[in-house]
Amino acid sequence: MPPRNLSLMAKPLVRVPDAKVALSTASVYPESTATAFEIAARLGYDGVEVMVWTDPVSQDIEALRRLSDYHRIPILAVHAPCLLITQRVWSTDPWTKLQRAQAAAEKLGASTVVVHPPFRWQRQYSRGFVEGIWRMANETDVKFAVENMYPWRYRDREMLAYAPDWDVTKDDYRHFTIDLSHAATARTDALQMLDRMGDRLGHVHLADGRGSAKDEHLVPGRGTQPCAEVLEHLGRTGFDGHVVIEVNTRRAMSSAEREADLAEALAFTRLHLASACSPAGVPHS
Repeated sequence: MPPRNLSLMAKPLVRVPDAKVALSTASVYPESTATAFEIAARLGYDGVEVMVWTDPVSQDIEALRRLSDYHRIPILAVHAPCLLITQRVWSTDPWTKLQRAQAAAEKLGASTVVVHPPFRWQRQYSRGFVEGIWRMANETDVKFAVENMYPWRYRDREMLAYAPDWDVTKDDYRHFTIDLSHAATARTDALQMLDRMGDRLGHVHLADGRGSAKDEHLVPGRGTQPCAEVLEHLGRTGFDGHVVIEVNTRRAMSSAEREADLAEALAFTRLHLASACSPAGVPHS
């Protein structure tokens, strides 16, 4: 006797969500940007996010295009040079940096520019930052996704280093990036932050943390952050942006160990994105 519900049995057991999983080139440091493309392609990532920093290749649009073409892996996002060590990369003027990041994204086919809120001592930049980001966002199809940061801590002292605020949900931006390692360092609830971002969430930096004063960027599942729950939420809500693995592998004892960490991070991400996607007609438990 044939099964009574052939239509249900014929449906796939797992629906693959639309979100693409990318590797941040920062995840292979101290190895090079070129190495990140090679590893991302070999492990089966959907693309890369280019962290623009002191590596000359990360600043060179034509070199990045050649790497993308050679490894047949797309560049999905560009992280503007917002770190202390990149203060002189692509000009010392922060707006020029963002304009160049936008131009790079447009030329490379990336959909997103990730940007940090200004440092508090960048007073003129910070005063016009929210309005300026809106103005730039209105001039391009590229998303400017502003990333949550954290207070700087030393022993029992806390310094508010970012303006208007490290918690970007307190200001009006069109798109946000949520970074779970930063949420851990800020000792804030990542799920509540995700709720505040709502449908303005445009981009995800996935990494774990344990609430240390240092920004840890652990492999997902090795800290205390709700990495699995965030991914399941993204799967359930049909998030179609990019989930970027941005982890710290500096302590890896070899290239093989670094690659194993990045393979583990990719497997964790795909598993929990897909686990939230039940077959049509079958409720998710």
